[in-house]
This record gives sequence, structure tokens and C-alpha cells, in this order.
Amino acid sequence: MHDRSIRWGILATGPMAAAFTEDLRTIPGADVVAVGSRSRQSAQVFADRFSIPRAYGDWQGLADDPDVDVVYVATPHAHHLAAATVCLEGGKAVLCEKPFALNRSQTASMIATAEDRSLFLMEGMWTFVNPLVRRARELIGDGLIGDVTSVHADFSARVPVVPGSRLRDPAAGGGALLDLGTYPVSFAHHFLGAPDHVSAWAHLNDSGVDETTAMVLGYDSGAVAVLSCSLAFGSATGAVVYGTAGRIEFPADFYNPRRFVLHRDGREPQVVEAEPQPGNGYAHQALEVMRCLREKRTESALVPLRGSLDIMSTLDEVRALVGVRYPGE
Repeated sequence: MHDRSIRWGILATGPMAAAFTEDLRTIPGADVVAVGSRSRQSAQVFADRFSIPRAYGDWQGLADDPDVDVVYVATPHAHHLAAATVCLEGGKAVLCEKPFALNRSQTASMIATAEDRSLFLMEGMWTFVNPLVRRARELIGDGLIGDVTSVHADFSARVPVVPGSRLRDPAAGGGALLDLGTYPVSFAHHFLGAPDHVSAWAHLNDSGVDETTAMVLGYDSGAVAVLSCSLAFGSATGAVVYGTAGRIEFPADFYNPRRFVLHRDGREPQVVEAEPQPGNGYAHQALEVMRCLREKRTESALVPLRGSLDIMSTLDEVRALVGVRYPGE
């Protein structure tokens, strides 16, 4: 039945897990039945906060719970491979937060584990399922701005230096690129595909992770993407998709936009607004996961695994160019 309830497990108890769980509670047919954490106390506090029936003090307990259909993995990305693998090996579908993992090798391992078990796996790239971004893709597909020739996108946020923070810890996959840069890189891939050429520059801190990174992705077609990210300063987080006959501008928060402006040559600009939506913006990806599970799909066409693999390949290439390496690589 297409309206059957989907039973969710939540792996991790931080702010992302809380925001996603809040949105799940607004969706009919989404039942949060369990939460897992490395700390039993943390799991129980989270369970009490959201009235979740079961709390586990380890990941394995959540993976083994027979009443869980899908697990949302919200750990820091350095732990995505381990967390997702435990859940997949436990027979659970997985929605894993972005970036999918630390590198392409880990991403490929996660995909292989899911494919071996014929289980659903998706990266939590909410941008791709956002209705406004989907609408922009439709307009571009209809030829309203001609052929896409360039994408410009920036995601920068000033993050104070805090001793011990994972954001600047190499062992935690720290730096601007994986936390923030995954958005502009993914956005460029979404509209232009995987690049044929990659150039990059970064300012590294004393720990060897990037504070600021700038990237240029080149395509044999002649298209180009100009992208940037930083932990050192804030920005409007805007993006523009340029075409041969116009452009689409996302003035702010392109990763979860509220509006965009369609500019067509010889016409007045057209503002396209998002429909009002409750919650934090994560409901769309949860609904996509639930649709796929009800239709017995192992992959989302909106957030394809091949795309996640290609995006991680680009991020790997950028890190190699700027000299950021994580322990164990």
C-alpha cells in the first residue's frame, strides 16, 4: 500500500537529528520509533524529548531493531561510513546526511554495501528535492534560459574558532569544503553534471584544513562553474545559473531557497516564490525516501547514487589540489 506508515530510526542526537525529527513529526505516515547514540543517556534524553518509544546506547541496537524500516544517519561525516554500514548490514534502508562520506572510496563502499543487500540508500542532499530547485530545473529543461553555460555559487558562514570543534579538526573531516563547499559543488553538478577539469585554491589553517576554498570547474562544452566556501566570513549564500538566453538567480540560501528570479532576454524579470511550508525544510527529502520505500525502490531518481559518487570525486580532487588530507587517507 502506498499509504503505509514508514518507521524511522534516528542515529545521532545532535542539532541535525533534532531538526529532521521535528519535521518527521509533521508528516502523516512517518513514525519515529527508535533512536540510537553512542551514549545511552543522550539517546534517552532525545527519546524523551520527541516521545520516541525506544532508545539505544549503541548503533548496533538501532540497526537490529526489527520495527525500523529506515535509519536517518546524522552523525558528523567522519562517521558516516561506519554508521551507515552498521545499519545497512542490519538490513535497514539509510538516508545519510551530506556530505555522504569523507571521500569517494568511502562513498563507493557504502553504495556497494547497499547494492549487495538490495537496500535503499540516499544522500540527504535536501537541495535536490527542494520544490523551487526542481522548478528551476524544469524551466531550464524547457529551454527558458537557453543552454546552461555557467553556475556561480557560494556558501560561506563565519564560524568562530573554538578549541576542540570538529569544524577545524582534520580527524573529523574538518574544513570549509566538506561542511559548506559540498553545497555549491553539488549545485554545479545538479545543473552541469560532472566536470571535465577542476582548479582550486585554498587558505589552510595551522591544523591543515581549509578555512576558505575557491573552485573553478570546467567542462569540455565550454561551460564553467565558479564556486566558493569559507568559515572565515559570512555571505548571502546566493547562486546564479546562467544560460545563453537568460539566467536564474537564487538571491539567498540557494541550498534551501525561498524564491528565485527568472531573467529572460527581452522580458521583465519573474519572481518565483516558494509555497509556505512548516518546519525546517527537511520534509521534502523524508517524503522522497518514503515514496521510494513504498515503491520498493533502492535509489532515488532525484538524488541518484551516481551523482553522489561524482560529487565526492570532485571534492576529492579539490582537496588533492589544495593539499588537505585526513588521517588514514
